[in-house]
Amino acid sequence: MMYKDHINQKKKDFDAVLEFAKNEAASIRTGRANPIMVEDIPAEYMGSRLTIKELASITTPEPRVLVIQPWDPGALSAIEKGIRESGLGLNPTNDGKSVRLTIPPLTEERRKEFIKLLNQKMEEARIRIRNVREDVLKKVQSEVKAKTAREDEVFRAKDELQKIVDDLHKKIDELIKKKEQELMTS
Repeated sequence: MMYKDHINQKKKDFDAVLEFAKNEAASIRTGRANPIMVEDIPAEYMGSRLTIKELASITTPEPRVLVIQPWDPGALSAIEKGIRESGLGLNPTNDGKSVRLTIPPLTEERRKEFIKLLNQKMEEARIRIRNVREDVLKKVQSEVKAKTAREDEVFRAKDELQKIVDDLHKKIDELIKKKEQELMTS
């Protein structure tokens, strides 16, 4: 039953992949404003590369508006520049105290681009899941070679890992379906 120890040790890695997938899906914008869209955008400030969430508070006073209020007004231009260079297609306005972003409604073409991006990011999550699975299998197989585990443990490990992987894939598919629905209806 040593394979179960290996699977339990990698449980955090599987959970981290699912969290990664959720964050990646959330970062793809719909027609609504969401702080997650911009919080991890890097900005060059005082010689350091920081994320917007490290430099400012981000609020959504209206469904299509984000307001980014830096703790130091000197960070305004760095935040504005970071957003312009992010590739999100957002046009920040700087009023001297904060940066405002009005989220434009999505065009059909943009929706399709975002769905394509979503699928790429979710495929990356699936690859990470496979890598974690392979790590566990390699450990079990090396124990079999070293004669510290029985041959049938490899098969049990494969079965149990497949159940975990199938469950994670199902959750990722649900994420994709939900996000595609958001993208197509917002």
